[in-house]
Amino acid sequence: MEMKTEIKDTTQAEPLLLSVKDVCGLLGIGVAHFYSLLSSGQVGPRPIKLGRRVLFRREEIEAWVAAGCPCLNKWEWKPKSPRTEAR
Repeated sequence: MEMKTEIKDTTQAEPLLLSVKDVCGLLGIGVAHFYSLLSSGQVGPRPIKLGRRVLFRREEIEAWVAAGCPCLNKWEWKPKSPRTEAR
């Protein structure tokens, strides 16, 4: 009897930007509740508007959760690696 081994493709990177639905999935809360928290200033990370889409940086969401989910006025995010522009 042969055993089949499933090999997963790990070359795909996780997305840098997350939709509200994705963030809610990571946090384990509903979309309506998330928007309520966001509008009341209880969510630290600021959203990024890309056209009509509201997105959040994955790295910032993860850092915010690791810091204990502080409210907006107490949250200060410093990226791990500064962006450099190639000119």
